[in-house]
Amino acid sequence: MTLALVRSIDFPRHPSGGFDHGDVHLRTGRVFVAHTAAGTVEVLDGERGVHHATIPGCPEASGVLCAQGEGLVFAAARGAGKVLVIEAASGEVVEEVAVGPKPNGLAWDPQRRQVLVADVGDFRARLVDLQAGRVVTETALPGRPRWCAYDSLGDRFLVNVRDPASVAVLAAATLAPQAQWPVSSAGPHGLDLDAEHGRAFVGCDGGKVVALDLETGREVAGVAIAGEPDAIWYNPDRSHLYVAIGQPGLVDVVDTREMALAQALPTEAGAHTTAFDRTRRRLYVFLPRSCRAAVYEEVQARDAR
Repeated sequence: MTLALVRSIDFPRHPSGGFDHGDVHLRTGRVFVAHTAAGTVEVLDGERGVHHATIPGCPEASGVLCAQGEGLVFAAARGAGKVLVIEAASGEVVEEVAVGPKPNGLAWDPQRRQVLVADVGDFRARLVDLQAGRVVTETALPGRPRWCAYDSLGDRFLVNVRDPASVAVLAAATLAPQAQWPVSSAGPHGLDLDAEHGRAFVGCDGGKVVALDLETGREVAGVAIAGEPDAIWYNPDRSHLYVAIGQPGLVDVVDTREMALAQALPTEAGAHTTAFDRTRRRLYVFLPRSCRAAVYEEVQARDAR
């Protein structure tokens, strides 16, 4: 299987600058992406292949995350110190929660209906209780956080830390620090989990993806990539990891069974972030220069164009 371009979707024209994290609401196929340059969250209709809506009021939009079971989308407004809570079906902002100086990374605990917010301003992690509509606890992190994830098997949050290069492990209920796993490559950034095989994949600024054992935290494998990554997405149906690299502008596809590069897909300079629709097997790559989203699907290699 290989990724092939199937279409592109135009965004409204925007000021110079790029997109940040995106995510897909799987039931509707709508794609939500932080548009940092415009201070908005842009919404694509993935089923029809068109731009659907613009949600304003998200200054320096950064992290975006869908809570699939709840039908909600969380968007970090780094320039306003708040997180927007958006109803996925309507696109309505139903709540805004003050969370700290510069919220960025997000992770969702569906058991407790709580959102972890990692802040790049004061290097703290905060836990927002959705029912209470406020921060209920917080903790210091060992350095500047990047992306984060909820590990349901361990009932904990994992937070990438740029320096010292590591993954901070926090108890989901209390944010009490449980461990700090060292990472051999500089600048851990993108993060996704392979729950079936008990691994965490970490994309690093040092030009490497490493796999950590979720039980021990030890590094068990690694593979070189073409540059500094940002968003990474794991596709468990294909055992592929999609790694967006803004410079020179490509997506490296890693075969996680072999921890080897399976494909290098040219995109566009500055295209450092993506969103993956596991249900429809579509990867959206956000292209800031041409103001589009490129849409890729996995096909048999002989059918790729």
